[in-house]
Amino acid sequence: MLLAIDVGNTNIEIGIFDGDKLVGTWRMMTRTPRSSDEYGITMISMLRNDNIERQDINGVIISSVVPGIMHSLTNSIRKYFKTEPIIVGPGTKTGISIQTENPKEVGADKICDIVGAYYQYGGPAIVIDFGTATTFDFVTKDGVFNAAVIAPGIQISADALWSKAAKLPNIEIIKPKSILARNTIHSMQAGLVYGYIGLVEYTVKKMKEETGCPDARVISTGGYAKIIIPETNAIDLHDPVLSLRGIKIIYDKNK
Repeated sequence: MLLAIDVGNTNIEIGIFDGDKLVGTWRMMTRTPRSSDEYGITMISMLRNDNIERQDINGVIISSVVPGIMHSLTNSIRKYFKTEPIIVGPGTKTGISIQTENPKEVGADKICDIVGAYYQYGGPAIVIDFGTATTFDFVTKDGVFNAAVIAPGIQISADALWSKAAKLPNIEIIKPKSILARNTIHSMQAGLVYGYIGLVEYTVKKMKEETGCPDARVISTGGYAKIIIPETNAIDLHDPVLSLRGIKIIYDKNK
């Protein structure tokens, strides 16, 4: 079995692959400081809850955009799983040609999303990851990643709204019944959700226009996607474990 770990700014997503089949997923908060022992014991407890023992794991791969936790996390893998993890980064084989101005600055999370989308669904494709930030990544039919858009995530936008305006409250991010809101909370919700729908639809439209790929498939992933997906036709399909699929493909290319 393969232990795949995707470290994002908000959550750490953990997946277990038995061959090519994803048989279990778990999440923990990224921002909670943990020692290597805490990481190891927590992951072992999660696995045992699904009747998986650490001895069943014969490979580990980590994708991370949070350098500060990597020392503890990698040491926990060495100590508790008795293996050296593959770390997704510069020099890792991905099967994707990165042709941006500075390929080394492309985050591991974006690479895994792109790999998962291209090898699972083909190209050309626009991959939207609704995470802490919302990213739009374009991959060609030949597997070339050469363009991206990064926008504030919808939660970041909400946090900025209430924290920077003294009289505005912290709100739940849901779509109100109408954009013609009649109170402060509904007005904020309308601005966030309808505004974000507009951001997504216009960004996708312009990316298709400027790449000359009007038929590019639009694939979404990320925890906040569920707020936007029901409200737009700009997204063709949603894959909540797209990054884990990409991590598994990268592992297979590097093992």
